[in-house]
Amino acid sequence: MNVCILFGSPRKNGNTAQLLQPFIRQLTACSCQLQQFDLYDMQIFPCTACRSCQEDWSAANCCQQDDMQNIFKAVMQCDLLVLASPIYSWYCTPPMKCALDRLVYGMNKYYGDKIGPSIWAGKHIALLTTCGYHPDKGADLWEEGMKRYCKHSKLRYIGMLAERNRSYQEAFMDDNKAAHAHQFANFCIDAMKNT
Repeated sequence: MNVCILFGSPRKNGNTAQLLQPFIRQLTACSCQLQQFDLYDMQIFPCTACRSCQEDWSAANCCQQDDMQNIFKAVMQCDLLVLASPIYSWYCTPPMKCALDRLVYGMNKYYGDKIGPSIWAGKHIALLTTCGYHPDKGADLWEEGMKRYCKHSKLRYIGMLAERNRSYQEAFMDDNKAAHAHQFANFCIDAMKNT
């Protein structure tokens, strides 16, 4: 299975990165092929809704020449797209939002003179996130937004792993969180096998 990870944290060793590590280890142990994009290191321009991507239904074909071209290609080749982002103001970080906006336009040919297909229909999507509030109050809005995003794009939403960090004065990662990440990797693999 091919897995594409969009990593949307500015902190290379922060909470989200720490939670992602055991998740990645388990995917690798299960022979998944992984490609990770660190969005804060990339040049990703915001979508301008120019709709030039709607003219060709065979690919994303965005007129903006930036690092999204590599992400478009990797997403088209993957079986599972993992969105790993901390929660900032009840939603994902700015570069993740830019990538999501570019993907929803580039991959869904719904917005041109004629309504076309979703060229990434059937892809599996999973969320991995960290937040300060309890997840049902901290990550719930992003999850609901992504459920609607997936339904709109004809994607298969698998689920979300969300872990809380109560304080910057406390260590974030522990054995329970590592076990949850390990279990979530297995859950994602099983979900892909069963659909």
